[in-house]
Amino acid sequence: MTEKDAPIGVFDSGVGGLTVVKEIMRQIPNERIVYFGDTARVPYGTKSKATITRYSEQIVRFLQKSQVKAIVVACNTASAIALEELEGKVKLPMIGVVKPGAKVAVGATQNGRIGIIGTEATVSSGIYTKYIEQFSHNIKVIGKACPLLVPLVEEGLLQDPVTDEIAKRYLDELIDIDIDTLILGCTHYPLIHTTIQRIVGENVNLVNPAYETARELKEMLKQGGLISNNEAGLGSDRYRFYVSDGADKFKNFANSIIKYGILTAKTVNIEEF
Repeated sequence: MTEKDAPIGVFDSGVGGLTVVKEIMRQIPNERIVYFGDTARVPYGTKSKATITRYSEQIVRFLQKSQVKAIVVACNTASAIALEELEGKVKLPMIGVVKPGAKVAVGATQNGRIGIIGTEATVSSGIYTKYIEQFSHNIKVIGKACPLLVPLVEEGLLQDPVTDEIAKRYLDELIDIDIDTLILGCTHYPLIHTTIQRIVGENVNLVNPAYETARELKEMLKQGGLISNNEAGLGSDRYRFYVSDGADKFKNFANSIIKYGILTAKTVNIEEF
């Protein structure tokens, strides 16, 4: 296998990173993918920096063993907390989901008020504000931690009155301060995109970092001469999915999101890495 034809490694705390995988499949269809979802230890957003970094390093070692050519940290919490340290240790092209989303949000806002919803760790890190200020100093950034949304998505309650009610309680505060752009600062949140848009109204731009990350990944691979030219057929080796627990539950959820109907998932003891 040439380096160009090696797979892209993608990881997340659970199922949220599937939104990034779906965009990679759509935007760079010739690429192979190895995905790891840390379903045994989700959510990351309530954990310490040391724990999130340790988890991320274990997963990166697993992906390196799978001989990936690049790594996508498809988790806002890990991108905010651990990406910089990972980049200092790993000699592979690596991209997180925070910076691409911040960049697009700056271009989208008209009134200079950008809201960010994410996990407690992502919001408290201030990482989105940091990147937004690199692009513009005239923007007010308002973060809102939404810790209950990840477990609701992980349970598959995507269109449920409970999810609607919890989301509304979180988002009312941002609506009251007249944001016109909202960053979905967790890769789980695009899975309830319709619910969030309905609550905030059609006049608020929703920024999906999953889409932007796939676009920047494509550019990064092009610049590095790493874009695959092979039109690989669908099959078990094209897209490989691994989890730390609950492989069957993950597989069913993944098939409902990606809709190829061919996905399988295997359980890995990530603590061994």
